Amino acid sequence: MRYAIYFTPRQDEPLARIAANWLGRDPFGAATRPVETVADLSAAEVAFHTASARRYGFHATLKAPFRLAANETESSLRAALDVFAEATPTVTIPRLIVSQIDGFFALVPQGPLPPLNRFADDVVLGFDRFRAPLTEAEIERRSPDSLKPAEFRNLCQWGYPYVFETFRFHMTLSGRAGPQESLRLRAAIDSLFAEVLQQPVPVDALTLFVETEPGAPFMVLSHHALGRRAARKTA
Repeated sequence: MRYAIYFTPRQDEPLARIAANWLGRDPFGAATRPVETVADLSAAEVAFHTASARRYGFHATLKAPFRLAANETESSLRAALDVFAEATPTVTIPRLIVSQIDGFFALVPQGPLPPLNRFADDVVLGFDRFRAPLTEAEIERRSPDSLKPAEFRNLCQWGYPYVFETFRFHMTLSGRAGPQESLRLRAAIDSLFAEVLQQPVPVDALTLFVETEPGAPFMVLSHHALGRRAARKTA
């Protein structure tokens, strides 16, 4: 069993609904849903391009999937998430845009957002005690020879290559696509997400996901709203 700390919009928010329809799965529930034709892509093509992202559900990684440390439990992790979330204010992303990163499509902030990066850093630091060290096999699955030196150091120290100076907030929408496929895939994503991406996105919660067994789809286990302590003080 592995856990992950992600950001994902609430299940009833338009961005979450559109992403669930695109990926063919809502991580808040067990049911998959048939994907549909989008723009110039057939349903089969959409299913093919979203297969790798479907298992994880729509999310942005803050603390990458990890096995629990021997001295921690699911209950202690959830309790710590409550404490952290209560004391942490919401960060608002003024606008997300569609971008292609290393071949795959994702939603990313339109420009630099230091408060979002600091928030992600705090999550990595604050919850590392819950993470069991990576095994040699887990390190090998990350293809360490392909990583830059800073990414490899992060993998060994923090269990994930893309944290701190190598972090980039992104919400994955597809697997890797070659140049010929990318134009049609980009057009389909743009047509589906264009309207909802006109709105700011509040990063207003941490969501605990769980993979119950190797290869199983990641599901939402608990949702922890940010800033409740600050809200009480304001009230």
